[in-house]
Amino acid sequence: MKIILKQLFSITGESKDFDYAIDAAELDGIKGCNFSSPVCIKGRIFNKAGVVYLKYAMTFSLSTVCDRCLKEMDIPYSFNCDHIVVPSVSGDNDEYIVADGESIELNEIAVTDLLLQLPTKTLCKEDCKGLCMVCGADLNEGDCEHQISES
Repeated sequence: MKIILKQLFSITGESKDFDYAIDAAELDGIKGCNFSSPVCIKGRIFNKAGVVYLKYAMTFSLSTVCDRCLKEMDIPYSFNCDHIVVPSVSGDNDEYIVADGESIELNEIAVTDLLLQLPTKTLCKEDCKGLCMVCGADLNEGDCEHQISES
């Protein structure tokens, strides 16, 4: 979703609300992420005292497997994001969203935020015991003969 910012940069108090979804099919190219729902994005971009702020919330679900026991699961996520948007910046920029020709592509910003906030390890539950290293039994369902003999 492209947002034109010309009015927002020039008029203090100006704002634009948005509420839309990025279809899961559009996100198929992201390796390691299997979206089981659209990414729903709802927020506002506004000029307050001459500074343009972008604030939004996103919700979505990922189909994934537990990193310890390989159980398949759908995990819902919800993130809040906020940025300051500037028309240009000199030097390196890690703090601001720079508008390209007085516009921003919100999908790119949201997907970047999403990927930065996802956990590096996904577990079915915090105390997941994983799989037996010998026979592959799911230790969450009970001990196996290998687990008992190693203790």
